[in-house]
Amino acid sequence: MLIGIPPLLGPDFLAVLRAMGHGDEIAIVDGNYPAADHARRLVRADGHGLLAVAEAVLTVMPLDRAVPAALFRASLNNDPVQAAGIHRQIDALFARMAPGMKVVPLSGEALYPRIRAAHAIVATSETALFANVILRKGVIGA
Repeated sequence: MLIGIPPLLGPDFLAVLRAMGHGDEIAIVDGNYPAADHARRLVRADGHGLLAVAEAVLTVMPLDRAVPAALFRASLNNDPVQAAGIHRQIDALFARMAPGMKVVPLSGEALYPRIRAAHAIVATSETALFANVILRKGVIGA
C-alpha cells in the first residue's frame, strides 16, 4: 500500500502507467470487450467497474492538454449522438476529474482501431454495454 495511490492500482498496473510516454493512450474497457485478443499490453482489473478504474487512473496520470481532446468514450450502439446512463456517468466523472477538458464520443469505426493501437488495454468487469474509454497521457510540468 502507498499513500495517495488508489489500492486498485497494483504494481503491474502502475508499471504500465509509468511506462507510458506523452501522447500514449490507455483504453479501459468493459467486460464484454475482447481485450486479450486486441491488447498490445493487457492489464486485468477483474472485479472492478469502469468508473472506479478510470477514476483511479485519472488520480495519478496527467492528461494531454496540448491536443484538442484527450478523453474519448464509446457511444450507445456505436453512434456518437446516442448515450446511455453509463455514458452520462463517464461524462460526469471526466467533468469532475478533468474540468474543462472536452470528452469526445466516438463511433465504433473510430473507437475500435484506436483501442487496438493503445499502449495498453485495461480489462474491467464492467457490465454496462459500450462502456469503453480512452485516455491520452500528457506531461507533468516543471
